[in-house]
Amino acid sequence: MEEVVATRYVTPLREGGSLPGIVEADDLGTYVMKFTGAGQGRKTLVAEVVCGQLARRLGLRVPELVTIQLDPVIGLSEPDQEVQELLKASGGLNLGMDYLPGSLGFDPLAYEVDPVEAGRIVWFDALINNVDRSWRNPNMLVWHGDVWLIDHGATMIWHHNWRGAEASAAKPYDASDHVLAPFGPDVEAAAAELAPRVTRELLREVAADVPDEWLVDEPGFETTDALRDAYVDALLPRAATIHERITLGPRSERKPSQAPGWLTDHLAPWPHPTKKDSTT
Repeated sequence: MEEVVATRYVTPLREGGSLPGIVEADDLGTYVMKFTGAGQGRKTLVAEVVCGQLARRLGLRVPELVTIQLDPVIGLSEPDQEVQELLKASGGLNLGMDYLPGSLGFDPLAYEVDPVEAGRIVWFDALINNVDRSWRNPNMLVWHGDVWLIDHGATMIWHHNWRGAEASAAKPYDASDHVLAPFGPDVEAAAAELAPRVTRELLREVAADVPDEWLVDEPGFETTDALRDAYVDALLPRAATIHERITLGPRSERKPSQAPGWLTDHLAPWPHPTKKDSTT
């Protein structure tokens, strides 16, 4: 990924659990910046890179990702103390996602998605075990008439407990609450098209985009390359068979979110707990 330098902090985005912000960079681009100092921790950024880059390589629309060098001094004029603390905790390398000006949040009542595209997105979300693309929180934007996928930090839940990763990655995927479930997603067609493209080589290339400093000191792994291989080993077999284990039942309108407990804060309305209150 390209590396840029943040030159101006524009404004916080309070819709996200990690308090991302809009920044301008030295390449004259504008980005949604996600911080290493946020409460969810650096694994959120790792997931954003692995899943976002994989989606792009498979032809799904995800805004371009970059790494952003941040000097906290650029936020000295920001009046919000919480933002100031976040910037101070995030000096160094952070993640940026290309800002899509004028984009709108996806509304399934206002936008139609054909079964082929819906199937590709549902299959991909099943592959990465995305629990955060539900009708409660679509994490999709509509820009120039096209659907764009954003916010992949709440994916690959197994990387929060590598000892149980193999068993966790083998589990099925319940797409009943997926925002695109009502559009009749053609998962079989998506699997036939996309699964053969998820090769070990492709996954290694995607994992290689994750900066070393976000991977260091992971318990159980002697090197960052060994940790990268663990991501490959979890995703590769899942790609071949996950379409057989996707369920599409009635959505749980009158039930609480089925997301795991560690994601509860992310799904909750603002304000969210601070970093010291987070469990991840």
